[in-house]
Amino acid sequence: MKLMGLDVGSRTVGVAISDALGWTAQGIEIIRIDEEAEVFGIDRVAELVKEHDVGGFVVGLPKNMNNTLGPRAAASQHYGEMLTERFHLPVDFEDERLTTVEAERMLVEQADTSRRKRKRVIDKLAAGLILQNYLDRHGKLTREK
Repeated sequence: MKLMGLDVGSRTVGVAISDALGWTAQGIEIIRIDEEAEVFGIDRVAELVKEHDVGGFVVGLPKNMNNTLGPRAAASQHYGEMLTERFHLPVDFEDERLTTVEAERMLVEQADTSRRKRKRVIDKLAAGLILQNYLDRHGKLTREK
């Protein structure tokens, strides 16, 4: 079963897909949204769910450094609720603290890209990190059974 990882922001949603065995995650797209206008890109998510035969979601949960949940975490949880209502598939949340920072560091260290180019791919890479972290922590249990 493939999983879709989502890095939900107020203006974009980074999207990643796992392989069918749940070993690896690959960032595939950034969906433009407008949280204030309540435009969440769910129709595009539906197209990707169908295209990639997705069986569940992993949504990044941006906890505060002291492990509390703030407004961005609430927005991610709301996005997860919308996914559940629309697709009736399992939705899990993965702590995403520092994944965007890690993604930015990876792009700076491993690719000679300008800030503008990094900005175009950062959310997709962060979604891949969120999903890969989830697969690394949870996938092993499934594969061992």
